[in-house]
Amino acid sequence: MTLSKIAALSQVEVQQLAADWYSKLDVHAPLEEYIPMLAEQGSEMCFPEATVYGFDGFKDWYERVIGIFFDEVHTLKKVQVTPKGDKADVKVVVKWEASVWNPPAAKSDRITLDAYQTWVVQRSPLTGKAVIETYIVDSLDYYEGSARL
Repeated sequence: MTLSKIAALSQVEVQQLAADWYSKLDVHAPLEEYIPMLAEQGSEMCFPEATVYGFDGFKDWYERVIGIFFDEVHTLKKVQVTPKGDKADVKVVVKWEASVWNPPAAKSDRITLDAYQTWVVQRSPLTGKAVIETYIVDSLDYYEGSARL
């Protein structure tokens, strides 16, 4: 497939990728369900607590955080797509709610925040579908009364 024949990523495709991504995070989906959503090569993900590379890096991060956070709810507030050929720059704002229990506390705490992110999404050369190449959490804006990370 030559570059001239690759269709630009659409707003709809990228919006669906983001919606599917967060839906999977909410239910702590099995790890293998994320494989078709990430670039086959060169993926980078920058979270507040770690920067990880490739699927193995994502796997290590994911297995750690699903053991910490529960009752998660991700609500997409914004997905702004700037197409660039077979890639797109994407600004994402997602409201994230999660509970966390810090032993020996008697109760769990609730985190509620807006996460501002920058993604680079590309069209997979293997599947032709939109996949995440770069995922950067730029900043977190906590709601009043929210617990902190």
